[in-house]
Amino acid sequence: MAEQAAWIAMAAAGALSWALVVLLGPRTIAWLVGLGHRQRIREDAPSRHRTKAGTPTMGGLLIIPAIAIASLAAGGLRADLLLAVAAVVSFGLVGLVDDLVAIRRDRNLGFRARERLALQLALGLAFGWLASVRSPSATVLALPLMGSVDLGVGYVLFAGLLIVGFANAVNLADGLDGLASGLVAVAALGAAALAVASAMPQVAALSAATAGACLGFLRYNSHPAKVFMGDVGSNALGASLASVAVLLGAELAMLLIGGVFVAEAASVIVQVAYFKMTGGRRIFRMTPLHHHFELIGWPEPVVVGRFHIAGAACLLLGLAAALL
Repeated sequence: MAEQAAWIAMAAAGALSWALVVLLGPRTIAWLVGLGHRQRIREDAPSRHRTKAGTPTMGGLLIIPAIAIASLAAGGLRADLLLAVAAVVSFGLVGLVDDLVAIRRDRNLGFRARERLALQLALGLAFGWLASVRSPSATVLALPLMGSVDLGVGYVLFAGLLIVGFANAVNLADGLDGLASGLVAVAALGAAALAVASAMPQVAALSAATAGACLGFLRYNSHPAKVFMGDVGSNALGASLASVAVLLGAELAMLLIGGVFVAEAASVIVQVAYFKMTGGRRIFRMTPLHHHFELIGWPEPVVVGRFHIAGAACLLLGLAAALL
């Protein structure tokens, strides 16, 4: 019975979220254009990105309400679901302020990195603490193929870093038309499958609502993009994936499911570290990783398509690890 409820919640939330984004998309895009909220392009970005300048951004303002409304309507006002939705909204608000600062200063970047990380870490630790007190087993971390370990109070830091990490990793992946939204849709569908298998309708609702919103957003964000999600969208979507992982107790499996996001973030960390250690040498032509493939000659739609295929492969690997 619980599994059937999870299937119903997943279908209802996914369909409603998709419909809200598709139906409200044109008006939202027109509203963003009227406000003058347009994308600024980094000076060091690949030259082909110059044509993207002026595209309306902050499309995450369309995604977040769709996720919240659809997941709560289908999943109910459960405490754990409310916690996850609060995480999505709060991380989205940090991204919103970041976007507004960037627009006001007429540049691609808003907050300084340490300012943004400080805000995110505060929210992440609050989320981690609230997640850790849900039940006596909430601090137990599942180790695929190896059993589990109880992190105790250390789980607060672990969960906080997980949600901050995913928020920034999705943000880094949001550099090509349709890349981040497609990857999140794939990962969220995988998480929804895990939620159904675990008979957790509220988590299935949030996962499916996230996937549905991203699939609807792809209608306007696929190449050539009519709108970008902005930090408000990417931060919220990363928080959604991490929140779902925490509620499912599948934190490490989500690192596999979201393997492309992990690779995007790792490419930046490795590049910066190597650059500093070698006095200016680089491993990749440019990071995040998708820019490297652009600069070696792959057309943008090819990079996006192949990264989506890699995301699907990571999904299968993560599902196998979680279910074995």
